[in-house]
Amino acid sequence: MISQASKSDKKLSRVAEVPKRTLLNTVTRDYQLWIMVLPAIIVIFVFNYIPMYGIQLAFRDYNFTQGLTGGEWRGFYYFEQFFNNYMFMDLMKNTIVISLATIIFSFPAPIILALLVHQIRWKRAKKTLQTTVYLPHFISIVVMVGLLNVLLSPNSGVIGHVLSAIGLGGTNLLGSTEAFVSIYVMSDIWQHAGWNSIIYFAALSTIDPQLYDAAKIDGASRWHLIRYVELPALVPTIIILFILSMGNVLGTGFEKVFLMQNPLNLPVSEVIATYVYKIGIVSNQFSYSAAIGLFNTLINFFFLYAMNLIAKKFSNISLW
Repeated sequence: MISQASKSDKKLSRVAEVPKRTLLNTVTRDYQLWIMVLPAIIVIFVFNYIPMYGIQLAFRDYNFTQGLTGGEWRGFYYFEQFFNNYMFMDLMKNTIVISLATIIFSFPAPIILALLVHQIRWKRAKKTLQTTVYLPHFISIVVMVGLLNVLLSPNSGVIGHVLSAIGLGGTNLLGSTEAFVSIYVMSDIWQHAGWNSIIYFAALSTIDPQLYDAAKIDGASRWHLIRYVELPALVPTIIILFILSMGNVLGTGFEKVFLMQNPLNLPVSEVIATYVYKIGIVSNQFSYSAAIGLFNTLINFFFLYAMNLIAKKFSNISLW
């Protein structure tokens, strides 16, 4: 009994002697990895953190001659101006509708695509199909919207001719407030689903082949393999990417929405990003646009933080 007690005391003393893990110890131990990551840290610091100095522009009257810090301090004046703006509710509604529709329909698309393509056993056909679905991602937004204008033209477009054949000739889909969100989401799926599926292909490639063999011995069908082997393997990746997507709820892409806008669909296509451009760049109201942009960022961060907490609580998977 005495010898056992002495051994346990020695173990406790060894545990007590373990040096406390600090940032300096971690950097010293893994200095090679920190050197590899250092360029990325420098880029993020220079282009993301240093410009945050200009956030104070949202609380001042910007003056060209006095710089960022020379204008009169106005506090939350420009935020109140935005909240009291008659367009505030419409901007929030349009931005949230487009963003949520994109998340609801575009987020599952690469998952489904990866699972379907992963079932193909003929390697050459599989590689060809993967390359084919990747290619639309490299089409520029300008060219993409140009294609939409050509295809959806009510007079000369392919889809316009199809609509004419079924008795719906003259329908301007790009000018329709009812069709704008659907066109935006479907074109987004077509352009980016293949590229976004790459990370899911990578996750599927890490599945232990013995799991497939064991499932087949138990009589699992192709559907059972997807449901009980492949989907569980994708869950951690799905949760992380979903958390990141929720951090962009009010971050609807500016370029595509702006290029698809026209006077007919403006009631549903005017979002925060395009409004900030028109107010800040076109109208030279820099302080007002900075306040709107800061509000947009804070809301996105709130959604990201809340979704991270929810995921951590229910699945023990989170960003931090």
